[in-house]
Amino acid sequence: MWSVKLLLVEDDRSIAASLVEGLSADGHSVTHVADGAAALAADVGDNGPWDMVLLDLGLPDLDGRDVCRELRRRTSVPIIMITARGDEFDRVLGLELGADDYVTKPFSMRELQARIRAVGRRSATSRDDGSNASSAPAAQSIGSLAIDRRSRRVHLDDVEVALTAKEFDVLAYLADDPGAVRSRTDILDTVWDVNWYGPTKTVDAHVASLRKKLGDHRWIEAVRGVGFRLEPPA
Repeated sequence: MWSVKLLLVEDDRSIAASLVEGLSADGHSVTHVADGAAALAADVGDNGPWDMVLLDLGLPDLDGRDVCRELRRRTSVPIIMITARGDEFDRVLGLELGADDYVTKPFSMRELQARIRAVGRRSATSRDDGSNASSAPAAQSIGSLAIDRRSRRVHLDDVEVALTAKEFDVLAYLADDPGAVRSRTDILDTVWDVNWYGPTKTVDAHVASLRKKLGDHRWIEAVRGVGFRLEPPA
């Protein structure tokens, strides 16, 4: 059974107890803390005891978004936001702060487990890609945009653009064939997982965040009813 060590940050003890029970039954090891201060006091780092953080945004002491920002500053450990705020603005903001994914309350245990597995697989793939850096191709240039898959870094006009793991993967997939239209389903199957259990709007939220970080929405064009393509702005 595939399992990960999870840090659960959730102030509602009844919800936390249910999550700990369900995730433990799925084979995961779960440590629960009830507020932002405890999350920031925990040893969350790339070499720390946890493989992933499940972070509720509605914390009693600190804004969960600030906690996410600080955790991301310290570590590349995947973060899944748990939030009751389901509109696009909040989803995009969460991704911009460094979250790898989000799940909106109410959600099923099946959905959360699927997202944990998908994020875990993508994180493992990213690490494997980094270990094979010597065989990776050189940085790709598309107009003023440079994408280096070996270091997983992106530069625009020689200025580095800070992207989350998922944002980089979406951009890199679109850049595999500049100008070609990629459907939302293709992006989900490649960047997330063929067994992804979640809405295609996840792709739209990541694209919206990428557009903002690239400073011009024309970098990623939406093709109505199909998907997206990457091209330098005209």
